[in-house]
Amino acid sequence: MVTSNALASMATDGIRTGRSAHRSALEAGRGPSAGASLAAADADVDMAGDRIVARDVHVRYGDKVALRGTSLRMRANTCTALIGPSGCGKSTFLRCLNRMNDTIDDAHVTGEIFLDGENIYASDVDPVAVRRRVGMVFQRSNPFPKSIFENVAYGPRRLGTPKRELGELVEQSLRSGGLWEEVKDRLDESALGLSGGQQQRLCIARALAVDPDVLLMDEPASALDPIATAKLEELIGELRARVTIIIVTHNMQQAVRVAQHTAFFYMGDLVEAGTTDAIFNSPKEPKTADYVSGRFG
Repeated sequence: MVTSNALASMATDGIRTGRSAHRSALEAGRGPSAGASLAAADADVDMAGDRIVARDVHVRYGDKVALRGTSLRMRANTCTALIGPSGCGKSTFLRCLNRMNDTIDDAHVTGEIFLDGENIYASDVDPVAVRRRVGMVFQRSNPFPKSIFENVAYGPRRLGTPKRELGELVEQSLRSGGLWEEVKDRLDESALGLSGGQQQRLCIARALAVDPDVLLMDEPASALDPIATAKLEELIGELRARVTIIIVTHNMQQAVRVAQHTAFFYMGDLVEAGTTDAIFNSPKEPKTADYVSGRFG
């Protein structure tokens, strides 16, 4: 039996019917891919090529301010790294992108976040519809206490994918998650028997099985060994052709390796955003330069 906690985490994996899913108005279109540099968003920004645009996002938990006036563009089919010291607001911002903060009683979010041009915080938007398009992979892998096959098939099965299509969908998702060759002969075995790195890639495959447009990753390699981390980073590079990836990481070298764009957060503020090369080699803000050079954090 899948626990209530597992069901909640599955929801944030972005459950959506497979590639034959019917989209609501919010779910219409993926938008073009883009290679332009990341920049602060404002009211006049041209949204062509942007997968997500955040405008003046504020977040507080009760009386505690976690994020102040964040505006940011995230380009389609790229990887954006969110960096900064612990408690700076980057994970809070990440959770805004699929309305996970809605599940926290004292969280209050204001501002606008557009997904392919549609404001996901509009009053008539269902948060579940958002999470079906914006999946999430957590810091700690969270496979269900089920077989490898059933972990991947779980979302599509619940959403009505015909049984005859599940086998091909599971294989395709495991291949996309970089795990198929390692588990193809043990699909009926418990997912809990996989190594930590394999479990994390299984969670990625589980999210991909419902065909999201965006994949959020909250420090996905923090608990992995160097070999598993290298496999995960290679996978991120491959997945960019299919999904837009936004990753929170404390590892500066990892940000350089996997991300085309980087945003630096500090004490609830977005300090600077730009191409990864610019942020690490020619930052405009002294605080950014101090952080990426290791002077603090």
